[in-house]
Amino acid sequence: QVKELVLDNCRSEDGKVVGLSSDFENLEFLSMININLLSVSNLPKLNKLRKLELSDNRISGGLEVLAEKTPNLTHLNLSGNKIKDINTLEPLKKLPNLHSLDLFNCEVTMLINYRESVFALLPQLTYLDGFDADEQEAPDSDPEADGDALEDEYENGEDDLDEEVIDDEEDEDDDLEGEEEEDGVDDEEEDEEEDGEEDEEDEADEDHPCGEKRKRSLEDEGEEDPEDEEDDEDD
Repeated sequence: QVKELVLDNCRSEDGKVVGLSSDFENLEFLSMININLLSVSNLPKLNKLRKLELSDNRISGGLEVLAEKTPNLTHLNLSGNKIKDINTLEPLKKLPNLHSLDLFNCEVTMLINYRESVFALLPQLTYLDGFDADEQEAPDSDPEADGDALEDEYENGEDDLDEEVIDDEEDEDDDLEGEEEEDGVDDEEEDEEEDGEEDEEDEADEDHPCGEKRKRSLEDEGEEDPEDEEDDEDD
């Protein structure tokens, strides 16, 4: 039982679907992109079909067939077709489960108040061209959305790494401060030791001159004046 069928870039016969029959009644996904399709009138009854891709064809109307043949459709992509008027979309009102419609590169998108008009015409829609009425992007409408999510995760990862780096830097700064404090203590002790050595040297220098003076005084006392010796001899 086939649930998904992709016929992209094949060629339709006279712009109509050929080869599909009730044998594919279990289809849930059908893609017929760029097959030169003009009409969907030959679609078989596909009650289980949920998603229909018809982009890059030449469809300009006849959408009432979809309400009859694919009543449970939830996603319809008609981007790149020949749809020009809002009224062409009116038959889609009969698709109660349709909540995503794509009309990229259709002339109808150039109309004034295009988005407001389509949402008013099809109140069951949640997303038009990948965005809701409040311009919020559909979660699965853009394949780049997953890439954005990965980028966010990567950035968050980078933020976490940055925080870890900052913590490491702070720890290194604390270690450096501790080392500087220890160096400061060692330097102070070294300075005190050097000051002590200098004080001892100063004391030694002070003692040495004093010792010389004492020796000279003693020598002076031991020697008598020659004039005094002569006076003693005359006596």
